[in-house]
Amino acid sequence: MTEFLLTPVCAVTAQDTLPNAALWIKGGVIAGCFAENELPAEIAHLPRVDGKGCFAVPGFIDLHIHGYAGFGPELADPQALLNMSAALLQSGVTAFCPTLYCAKSNEMETLLKKLVPAIGKESGAQIIGFHLEGPFISPKKPGVMKPQDIAPADLPAFQRLFDAAEGHIAAVTLAPELPGIEPVIVFAKQHGIRVQAGHTNATYDEFLLGAAHGVTHVTHLFNAMSPFTHREPGAAGAALMHPGISCEIIADGVHVHPDVISFLHSVKPIENIVAVTDALLPTGQEKGPFIANGEEVIFDGGVWKRKSDRVIAGSALTMAQAFKNVVDYGFTLPQAVQATSANAARLSGLTQQGRLEAGARADIVLLNSRFEPVQVFLNGEQIKNGFTS
Repeated sequence: MTEFLLTPVCAVTAQDTLPNAALWIKGGVIAGCFAENELPAEIAHLPRVDGKGCFAVPGFIDLHIHGYAGFGPELADPQALLNMSAALLQSGVTAFCPTLYCAKSNEMETLLKKLVPAIGKESGAQIIGFHLEGPFISPKKPGVMKPQDIAPADLPAFQRLFDAAEGHIAAVTLAPELPGIEPVIVFAKQHGIRVQAGHTNATYDEFLLGAAHGVTHVTHLFNAMSPFTHREPGAAGAALMHPGISCEIIADGVHVHPDVISFLHSVKPIENIVAVTDALLPTGQEKGPFIANGEEVIFDGGVWKRKSDRVIAGSALTMAQAFKNVVDYGFTLPQAVQATSANAARLSGLTQQGRLEAGARADIVLLNSRFEPVQVFLNGEQIKNGFTS
């Protein structure tokens, strides 16, 4: 169907919650949202798709994800990226940034050249562009990145990465305190790449200097960065105290304590909070062995841990679970929509996505009362496989 009514649903926009609503879908676009009992006469006759009273939210957008369902960029195969796209769509994600681990610059360059043919060929979640998590990060805050792969700032190396990706770099995570990093920040800004501070040991002043040069966003706030203390606010404090700096948050309740996420919600403008999964490749994978970034991992305590030493290797979060979690942590439903979709769309320049409004692309997820995805629409097309009624 190219034109239909999705009803009844509880439509959740970034501003409001509209119970017993009908979404008018026409040609893959949302043509209007109405109370069921206030449908205009000219569309009341349209075919109806039963929304079963579910919550209707914009398709989730994940700006930081390493893999899903056993597929990811680390496999160096464009088909694996397309498989990841298809699997993510089944979980309610309609757009994402496949995120590359820190590696030697020439290795990241080779990987990008292998992956870029997938861009534009996805039939599932849209690939916004690559997120490069490194290689210009701090050796003092590697997280689970391999220390031998961390590199000093190098503009020609970054330009080669940009060329290898054929311009399809959406974001880069770097440490703003590194000597010589300013030209990299300026180049990225000039080419529409979101510059994110992460894996950084920056002092408060070093962070602010990076922000003056073009750092606008923070990668997984509080994780792998200089902490907030009363005498040295660090990178985390700078992100907290400067409302114009947007930030990712891994909303699994393990990487960041739930009460800290609630605190962030109370001090940071909601439009600058972006929930991400930072999920590893085996997230959603049914059978092992579970491998992430070349190392075997086990699921323990709600996260993936390296089997060798039980160090947290990354998240097993989904965006649907992130939505539920932030609601549990005190976000309203409209605020949860902002954190899981609308804000990411705005930051990525996706002007027609992340909204349940007239003129927006009809990327819609239906969530049941437990906030589990039960149906997804991509460009107004109903995706059926993998969902239950």
